[in-house]
Amino acid sequence: MKQLPTLFQNNERWAQRMVAAQPHFFDSLVKQQSPEYLWIGCSDSRVPANEIVDLAPGELFVHRNVANVVVHTDLNCLSVLQYAVEVLQVKHVIVTGHYGCGGVRTVLDGNKLGLIDNWLRHVHDVYMTHRALVDAAGKGSAPDRLCELNVIEQAYHVAETTIVQDAWARGRPLTIHGWLYSLRDGLLRDTGFCVDSVASITPAYMRAVSLVREAGSRIERPPSVRDG
Repeated sequence: MKQLPTLFQNNERWAQRMVAAQPHFFDSLVKQQSPEYLWIGCSDSRVPANEIVDLAPGELFVHRNVANVVVHTDLNCLSVLQYAVEVLQVKHVIVTGHYGCGGVRTVLDGNKLGLIDNWLRHVHDVYMTHRALVDAAGKGSAPDRLCELNVIEQAYHVAETTIVQDAWARGRPLTIHGWLYSLRDGLLRDTGFCVDSVASITPAYMRAVSLVREAGSRIERPPSVRDG
């Protein structure tokens, strides 16, 4: 039986570095977390949520699954969302997919992997909804386009949940975002889906899909972000 001593050694070195840099780091960490953000992302090991947005432990509440899917029958995801919104009172829910997603590629390639095929059926449904738009991108760009559209659809699903809509009905300030992360340059892209009320959902959805249609191969980072 292997006990993975390397990981324990890594952990000890990490804890020592944190204390050396911030002597009271762990004292503050044991207090109740109060993050402003819930990150719903992919389980891909190349997409570490906190590091991407340069936030410390305690500043980002995280839920991850294969292909960053949000469905109304997933009690795991919904429990995280409910806890984040109603208990932690986060102000932002960020659904973040990434280019090069293996789940998306599996759907487009038509590969069969076993049990996970049932989960990826949700991504396949996104593909069928937007098949003309995805296929029009060509074989080389189709995976990127489906990654973008999948994020938009999953962020839309978040906005449709009773959890989010009840929070809005109570006057809670809560914004839902749809983002993409690129493994090639480490930078985030905004799909254009950003909503803070029931009335804003459909216009934001249409705007985001139009942005994907007009973007060509990939969504560009806004000039204000690039220049900032």
